[in-house]
Amino acid sequence: MSLAGEGAVAIWHDIAPEGRGEFYAWHGQEHMPERVGIPGFMRGRRYVAIDADLEFFNLYEALSVETLKSQDYTARVNAPTPWTLSAVKHFRSVARSICRVAHSAGPAQGGLIATLRYDAPEGAEQAHREALMRRFIPDLLDKPGVAAVHLLVADAEASCVATAEQKARGVANAVPRWVLLLEGWGDEADFIVLAKQALSPTALDAIGGEGPYSLGLYRHQVTRTKTAWSAG
Repeated sequence: MSLAGEGAVAIWHDIAPEGRGEFYAWHGQEHMPERVGIPGFMRGRRYVAIDADLEFFNLYEALSVETLKSQDYTARVNAPTPWTLSAVKHFRSVARSICRVAHSAGPAQGGLIATLRYDAPEGAEQAHREALMRRFIPDLLDKPGVAAVHLLVADAEASCVATAEQKARGVANAVPRWVLLLEGWGDEADFIVLAKQALSPTALDAIGGEGPYSLGLYRHQVTRTKTAWSAG
């Protein structure tokens, strides 16, 4: 299933053990509905790690990158609620990018997702993107159990803007420049093997990617949208 728009916020992070319960309550009851309530935001998803360097992956889908630079979104991230200020103090090791959706295709949303954070050499970005589009992504979509594939490219300027919410987290924010998302709808064991083979450093090096590569394997926990059943 294609992403719901041309902009996305991708966030990876850990949570301190003592803040885990508060994180789940805040994120599901307040934060995700608040985000998808912003004009132009369409959907929010959260995943938990099967095998990853950072335990949680969150993906917010928006109509465009301009939505993510808008006054509505900027006002929200610079006016965190009291519950937000309390919950985000438990965040650890955050990686966050405001991204343009460079490509998105597939028949469905999968319950499993592999996220690959990486880079491309300066001056070779276009060649890398063409290699992805020509064979790499179509080949991924043809593999058994693949529900969708998405390519996100960070807007570096927007991603590096310091916000009140970010400052409240009290941890440095890494900005992944390139992100590949592979969604699966089959068994975890088969998906893990597929993702590790298809998104290996060797496979990405061959089409102009550049490490370090951070591959994470996750299972879906919750989706919130603007529909009535989501209370968004």
